Amino acid sequence: MAIKVSVVGATGRMGKLALEVIAAADELELHSALSSSSSLDETKGADVIFDVTKLEVSLKVVAFALANGIPVLVGTSGWSATHLAGIEASVHSTKGTAVVVPNFSVGSMLATRFAAQAARYFDSIEIVEAHHAHKLDSPSGTAIRTAEMIAASRKGSAEIVGLGQTARGEVVAGVPVHSLRLEGVNAKQDVYFGGASELLTISHETTSVAAYSAGIKLALIFASSAKGLHIGLDAVIK
Repeated sequence: MAIKVSVVGATGRMGKLALEVIAAADELELHSALSSSSSLDETKGADVIFDVTKLEVSLKVVAFALANGIPVLVGTSGWSATHLAGIEASVHSTKGTAVVVPNFSVGSMLATRFAAQAARYFDSIEIVEAHHAHKLDSPSGTAIRTAEMIAASRKGSAEIVGLGQTARGEVVAGVPVHSLRLEGVNAKQDVYFGGASELLTISHETTSVAAYSAGIKLALIFASSAKGLHIGLDAVIK
């Protein structure tokens, strides 16, 4: 029997892609397609809710899903460690399911993992992320996740050099993050590691939303039967 998916944010770029993924997959079936302003009651009866809205809407979608016992896959950008802590408490109290994936690209998942590994060896680190001109939030969810994983990897290490300068970007988990919003770009992230007479750059770029298709399908199937809170595509395809 196919997994019934309700897509919230179906009119946006990622929502439209999700509809294509669902239509092409034998394992998935569209239950309902909602805009950010639709009544969430339309999701009732779905096996999983896929949320690709904006953070203020996403918070409500997740709360509704957990309160109604519907597994939820969050693809909305902007979820920080503080927000995730709130989800974890709600998931625990409701014994529900929430899967939060900042980026559905396998390449991006690996680049973030490599950055966390490299961070243990450098004290000079900055992130530059670039997205299409119409992306509403900054920093991106991927950049936030990368900075938090870098901070976790560097626990106990010296503070990154140069923090506090206004031109050095927003500081996320102790890491400077610079956000660019430009025409001609889909999504790109570079993490720079400066050392003695050397520079390591971990770079990842997607040229279209098609890069996220496989990750969305895998995450929807995973979320429909998972229990508890899971964060990142690496939790889906361990």
